[in-house]
Amino acid sequence: MTIRTATLKDIEELLIFEQGIIDAERPMDITLKREKTYYYDLPYMINEPSIELLVAEIQGELVSCGYARIVKARECFQYERFSYLGFMFTKNEYRGKGINKKIMESLYDWTRSQGVHEVRLEVYPNNPAAIKAYEKAGMKECLVTMRVDLREKM
Repeated sequence: MTIRTATLKDIEELLIFEQGIIDAERPMDITLKREKTYYYDLPYMINEPSIELLVAEIQGELVSCGYARIVKARECFQYERFSYLGFMFTKNEYRGKGINKKIMESLYDWTRSQGVHEVRLEVYPNNPAAIKAYEKAGMKECLVTMRVDLREKM
């Protein structure tokens, strides 16, 4: 397995990965559009120096991806910047093999190389497999996001 920085040549496969994430998250998030939608501007992410988009490749096949984006923190935090992880995806047949953990460890290394030491991500609380994978990579629960649709409260 090779972990490498994504290139513009990877976009076609990354678009498929993105739809896989959206399809998996729709049942967990009633606010997502039901028609085809997109989360990411992939060409921007590949070319932006404050973002590291990685892919895992096995025998020429892309099997997983994830990114780290350096973000300015709010003044109330002890750190000035943090690394936000997202676009964490692994093809079904490759899950449970530690690939996501290796991508995360590579993103941690990149984050350190940027002089940043705080890493965060968001995960749906009703996605125990993802939570377990992130915990294996050293993550701990920090905050729960809550919402209300005021149209339903009338």
